[in-house]
Amino acid sequence: MNDTICAIATSQGVGAISVIRVSGNQAIKIVNKLFKGKDLNTVKTHTIHYGHIKDTNNNNIDEVLVSVMKSPKTFTTEDVVEINTHGGISPTNKVLELLLENGCRLAEPGEFTKRAFLNGRIDLLEAEAVMDMIQSKTDTQRKMAINQISGKTSDLINELRSDMIQIISNINVNMDYPEYDDVDIITNEVLIPKIKKLKEKIGKILAESENGKIIKEGIKTCIIGKPNVGKSSLLNALLQEDKAIVTNIAGTTRDIVEGQISINGILLNIIDTAGIRETEDMIEAIGVEKSLKTIEEADLILLMLSNNESLSKDIKELLKKIRNKKYLILINKNDLETKLDISKLNIDKNKIINLSIINNQGIDELKAKIVELFKLNELKTKDPTYLSNSRSISVLKRCLKRIKDIEKSLKENIPIDMIELDIKNIWEELGTINGTTYEEELLDEMFKRFCLGK
Repeated sequence: MNDTICAIATSQGVGAISVIRVSGNQAIKIVNKLFKGKDLNTVKTHTIHYGHIKDTNNNNIDEVLVSVMKSPKTFTTEDVVEINTHGGISPTNKVLELLLENGCRLAEPGEFTKRAFLNGRIDLLEAEAVMDMIQSKTDTQRKMAINQISGKTSDLINELRSDMIQIISNINVNMDYPEYDDVDIITNEVLIPKIKKLKEKIGKILAESENGKIIKEGIKTCIIGKPNVGKSSLLNALLQEDKAIVTNIAGTTRDIVEGQISINGILLNIIDTAGIRETEDMIEAIGVEKSLKTIEEADLILLMLSNNESLSKDIKELLKKIRNKKYLILINKNDLETKLDISKLNIDKNKIINLSIINNQGIDELKAKIVELFKLNELKTKDPTYLSNSRSISVLKRCLKRIKDIEKSLKENIPIDMIELDIKNIWEELGTINGTTYEEELLDEMFKRFCLGK
């Protein structure tokens, strides 16, 4: 952390400008050696200066604007300089090369944000939200990321830890200073409702975090059914493009085909699968196996049936597989003669949607049903302050399980001093969510996923 790092902060390629970011205690000094214009060592903080970058032979490399931001009021809390060059690949790389020759080190992926975290500028949830903001594709994703960056999500965890430290403090005072009369006596009976309240708070955050996961990752939607029922046609209709090959030959789709659309600000990650049937074709059989695996991983199953085909044993087996998942039954080809008797299946009629993809009928009804099924209208109107990454959610799930164990132990009259140790362990584990406590290995793994220059 004592060295000065640099990296290109914009996408490489032809563009109006490129930005090279430099951070560290030598940032201003190093850039000033290359900059011909004002003396950057003497300028005020948070100012922009016009000039040129020149090499050691005084050759003009590029005309630039240089932003100078002095510690501590910067993203990393270190001195930060940003060089705005013309957006070509050659001038950008040449300026970066000169910085490296004059004492900078090339930043690792996410190292600027990592320094911001280690220097106390942001916490771990806010750091992860920076990457979420960069990767956001919908307005809802953007709003959730900005709430995390502003610290609203961190407040949820801080409140939980504050409640726990209050309980821990009371127990410690009871044990260390039993003669104090003005302190609440903590017994198992007194502690049970406090632990119950903690359990409810964690449960509520976890329940709402399912929404956060939907906002961040989208709804993994799998279109399944027998060959030639219109799965690929549905994918194309939803995407409004010819993404999948469509023919009247059964088994045309042999591998999964994917696409994305946005419904009410939530991404629908749609997967068209190979038609499920018994086949001796080795390649098609691999496609069918992939289809069955995709069903297990999906958030939403769209089971397509053909109106002009009678029910088969395969469909009944598929229904058993998806019974415990969110699913909709789509009956396609309603423009053809009816041979399908849906009454033979024990299905909620609200889950059935009639389609005629060839006539573009039923698509809007399908989208409306997905909005209803996942309560997307509520997500759109709510302030999206949720945990959204798998790491945080898995930690919170472990904490919830341990809180439940404590509740059980209290009812079995386990001594308070043992309970206090368990609560303290949970308090420390909650700290790993926002980085109050952390392991270096975790940080390295997390920031490795960031882009260079961020």
